Amino acid sequence: MLANLKPLRLLGALMAAAFLAAPAHAAEDLPQPFEDASRLVSIGGSLTEIVYALGEEEHLVARDSTGTFPPEAQDLPDVGYMRALSPEGVLSVTPSAILALEGSGPPETMDVLTKASVPLVVVPETFDRQGILRKIRFVGAALGETVKAEELADTVARDIDAAERLTDGVTEPKRVLFILSMQGGRIMASGKDTAADGIIAMAGGVNAIREFSGYKQVSEEAVAEAQPDVILMMDRGGDHGAADEELFSHPAIAPTPAARDKAIVRMDGGYLLGFGPRTAGAVRDLAAALYGQLAAN
Repeated sequence: MLANLKPLRLLGALMAAAFLAAPAHAAEDLPQPFEDASRLVSIGGSLTEIVYALGEEEHLVARDSTGTFPPEAQDLPDVGYMRALSPEGVLSVTPSAILALEGSGPPETMDVLTKASVPLVVVPETFDRQGILRKIRFVGAALGETVKAEELADTVARDIDAAERLTDGVTEPKRVLFILSMQGGRIMASGKDTAADGIIAMAGGVNAIREFSGYKQVSEEAVAEAQPDVILMMDRGGDHGAADEELFSHPAIAPTPAARDKAIVRMDGGYLLGFGPRTAGAVRDLAAALYGQLAAN
């Protein structure tokens, strides 16, 4: 009997090694395919992008207001902003299936949609490389296109890896302050656990404010103490934006290195914060804006 233990131990070791060597996504709890995806509603701009990137856009009958890329997606009916949806708006297009990004809401609307007869898949989101790949695999699984999804995930992973390597030589990371809004002169900035925090890290920078999670209004003292080297904002107008002159003369920002160097980067919000198939490009562009020729090589 003792003689049989050695092969058993060897078998156990081989099984353990195989488990550890398996791709991380093999353990993900991916959804079952929709029985009928012929009238698909996509809620979340990155999910709409993924559907198009998979070549499955013929299923789409509507998208939410963040689904603006590719441009032809804007020809689809708009069911409202993903965080301020009404169940009536979503169900008005008689969907056969709904893909919704984690964080869609409000909760009351999601409760109604969950209880409706329309199959709903909520796609998890984290603001990093793995989060993007997970979204691709979730969408592919829900549409019954796992092979296409794996091919897209592999391509996106390679692109992101190459983009992140651009800043391998950075020894002094830039401190970046992401400002979501300057409405009424009040600064709404990003803390940790946000898309802004994630993209700054992927581009080789450091989020200047990490004392809280999410987006919050910050005091003049907090901004001045953060000493950002660069201000990062979405490229948009209206009350939420600010002209460069107004920005750098703001009492909170004026004493910072960013104001001294007039260092500001503005990028399209969906491109910068979408965490979808285009994120590698956003990482490259932000890295180049932060580090110039160093990241361009």
